[in-house]
Amino acid sequence: MPPRGSRGPLPPLLLVAALAACAARASEITFELPDNAKQCFYEEIAQGTKCTLEFQVITGGHYDVDCRLEDPDGIVLYKEMKKQYDSFTFTASRNGTYKFCFSNEFSTFTHKTVYFDFQVGEDPPLFPSENRVTALTQMESACVSIHEALKSVIDYQTHFRLREAQGRSRAEDLNTRVAYWSIGEAIILLVVSIGQVFLLKSFFSDKRTTTTRVGS
Repeated sequence: MPPRGSRGPLPPLLLVAALAACAARASEITFELPDNAKQCFYEEIAQGTKCTLEFQVITGGHYDVDCRLEDPDGIVLYKEMKKQYDSFTFTASRNGTYKFCFSNEFSTFTHKTVYFDFQVGEDPPLFPSENRVTALTQMESACVSIHEALKSVIDYQTHFRLREAQGRSRAEDLNTRVAYWSIGEAIILLVVSIGQVFLLKSFFSDKRTTTTRVGS
């Protein structure tokens, strides 16, 4: 059953573009990383495959996290401590399961929100005959240009969404601090006011007692 609002099957040209876009595997996840915790992910990768790992801490503490990437033999390919964001590209040296972990074990009470994008392999040609000897037609060239432009748009949208989420988190944190500071100031003013009332009351009571004694 086609989706609501659809107008029948995709044209062959668009269908080829959609299949090509889905050929390269990519994992794009945003997850919560509690304090004193470690989260690992696993990916089966073939030898010679080019991969890219990008991550960014969106919320929590100083917006930093530890990251570690290992090959199937346990050899460390990438290791960074307390990074806010980074990108690492490598080519798989052998077949097997690669592991990358994010650690917040250095934080005692602050949990983090982490975003990562793990791309496995490169995008195949948009058209099966793109590597042919003859030049692309005008329609095919336009489709390739649009495809590249749309990939850039997706990357920019993701980047701005992360910036927006991080900015919102900072604003909410600042708002909470201002609220607590205002409550503290109100309590201090209340205590000072009550103290002044009791101090003035004590002062006039002592003055009345002294006047009574002098009069008698």
